[in-house]
Amino acid sequence: MSLSKSSSTLETSQLPLPTRIAFVGNYLPRQCGIATFTTDLCTAIADQYGSARLFAIPVNDPDSAYQYPERVRLELTQEDIGSYERAAEFLNFNGNDLVCLQHEYGIFGGAAGSHVLTLLRKLKMPLVTTLHTVLRDPDVNQRAVLEEIAHLSDRLIVMSDQAATFLRDVYGVPTGKIDLIPHGVPDLPFMDPNYFKDLFGTQGKPVLLTFGLLSPNKGIESVIQALPRILEKHEDVMYIVSGATHPHIRRSEGEKYREGLQELADDLGVSSHVIFNNRFVSSEELVQHVGAADIYITPYRQEAQVVSGTLAIALGAGKAIISTPYWHAKELLADERGVIVPFDDPASIADAVIGLLDNDAERHAMRKRAYLHSRGTTWQETAQAYMASFQRARVERMLRPRPALQDLFTIKATDRLPSLNTSHLSNMTDDTGLLQHATFSIPNCNEGYTTDDNARALIVTTLLSVSPLSGSSYELATLSRRYLAFLWLAFHDKNG
Repeated sequence: MSLSKSSSTLETSQLPLPTRIAFVGNYLPRQCGIATFTTDLCTAIADQYGSARLFAIPVNDPDSAYQYPERVRLELTQEDIGSYERAAEFLNFNGNDLVCLQHEYGIFGGAAGSHVLTLLRKLKMPLVTTLHTVLRDPDVNQRAVLEEIAHLSDRLIVMSDQAATFLRDVYGVPTGKIDLIPHGVPDLPFMDPNYFKDLFGTQGKPVLLTFGLLSPNKGIESVIQALPRILEKHEDVMYIVSGATHPHIRRSEGEKYREGLQELADDLGVSSHVIFNNRFVSSEELVQHVGAADIYITPYRQEAQVVSGTLAIALGAGKAIISTPYWHAKELLADERGVIVPFDDPASIADAVIGLLDNDAERHAMRKRAYLHSRGTTWQETAQAYMASFQRARVERMLRPRPALQDLFTIKATDRLPSLNTSHLSNMTDDTGLLQHATFSIPNCNEGYTTDDNARALIVTTLLSVSPLSGSSYELATLSRRYLAFLWLAFHDKNG
């Protein structure tokens, strides 16, 4: 799908290019794919169009702080809904030409990332949203959030045909609102892998590579299980696993997954053929890691992935690729640009690796097909495509201006409710619990507390904490604890 042409008489060339662009998402040095993408996109646009008024607003995950570069002007706190409100005020006051949102469910606070809606509803300027995940089977909260984002956005950018299809068929987004812009890749030369192998002590050996943040759904164990059979035919093969454990996984499970992979390699007797590079790889280092690979492998375990940045980068570097059939891989590796193997199938991975290592001519032909296909997706080309989408969003907003400071989605969609206002509930709660009565909006302390009111308040705040219609989850959790503490105090052990 190419960028749709405007049917209006106002051409994008009549407007000056936007220079005051705010990118909302994650940003390096936070370790995640969205942060890397947003940083690379900002850098690419700044290189071509200037960076004087280009800035980023990243999201900080709980209990984390980062030393951001100068381009970061403001920070969002994931679970603090007030920070989203303040960001909207900042953006409106700053007079930006446009906001570009990088959307992924896991990075924003609230149920299914609903806190970001608080920011988007208040914006006065055009909004272009890049959707890094488009689910075929969303739950009710995920659907509600994405449908409202789609409504509030002037343009929606996706990186695969599959994502565009889901937007149309599952969420009812019109084709004319969707721009397909593939994931950007570094503009690398088509090089012999041997040029980089001495950096890893693998000179003269075939190198397999998987890179990216580690998590159990990456399926790396399938490649390790395939190694004994591969080594029977190619005894000097090395497998490099490059990347740190995903911060969310490390926070909850530590290095359990990586340690399990190392134990598996030991048990199979292939540990001397596996190199674990346990750290977050910079863009410069990534060029070296990908460059050294003869074969790149993405053995992911689930099909529900509409974009893989690591796969796009490997394709752009002209690698021979073996992948499981997740959605983005089937699209990128069509027309013999790679080899598709079944999920969780070490034997098929072994067959594919041996086949490519046995046939140099076919492996290099596959590399060339991949490299040529990716020439239109370098970051320079991506920056130009984004700027075209930005321009069209501005033209469409000029032709169809929106009333300021109104929640258009709530007005239009009568089957959805606005965010609930819990201020009176908070006012009726003191350090002990929920007071029983009020005189108008003033708590009546003389009439005290009841267990039934506090029990109902505990139920309400607990349910609201997982609802996309709720306010601050931190405030709700505080209230819930207070009501539960009251009920514990009121409980009589003898009579129950």
